[in-house]
Amino acid sequence: MQRKNYLLRKRTGFAMIMAIGVILVVATIMALSLAMTAETTKKTTDLYLYEQAVLLSQSAAEYALLRISQDGACIHANDLNFTPDLNSNGVTTDDIYDINITIYYIYTTPCTGVNAIANYPGFNLTTPEQNGSVLMDITVSINNTTVTSEPITFFRRSIQKL
Repeated sequence: MQRKNYLLRKRTGFAMIMAIGVILVVATIMALSLAMTAETTKKTTDLYLYEQAVLLSQSAAEYALLRISQDGACIHANDLNFTPDLNSNGVTTDDIYDINITIYYIYTTPCTGVNAIANYPGFNLTTPEQNGSVLMDITVSINNTTVTSEPITFFRRSIQKL
């Protein structure tokens, strides 16, 4: 009987060391999972903002074509700068996105007073059917630093037939 008690007393010290080791392993795993969660949240936010910038660039191209069709070709201004008003459940995103559209008209005879490209080196206009296009450079950027820590900018170039 004495021998059993003697062995158990030795094991109680070993159990304390094992408990401290288990606590250290669990604490390390928790620290790693916390770091990965913070990184994943940032990546998810940046990916969401980038995807929304891509969709806004498509909408901006359609908006520019609408404005050109309303005002007429070669009458419309060269640049359209606006911030979208996305009211969804009372949330406005006016301060997040900045959209800039630069418009170049492609005609055989240049437009007066606006950006026009006559026989642009990449656009050899040889037939009347090729005449009357618009080249749009669309830049969507995030101008709010409280939303993301890194600047997010999306650039799109589009050629549309008028």
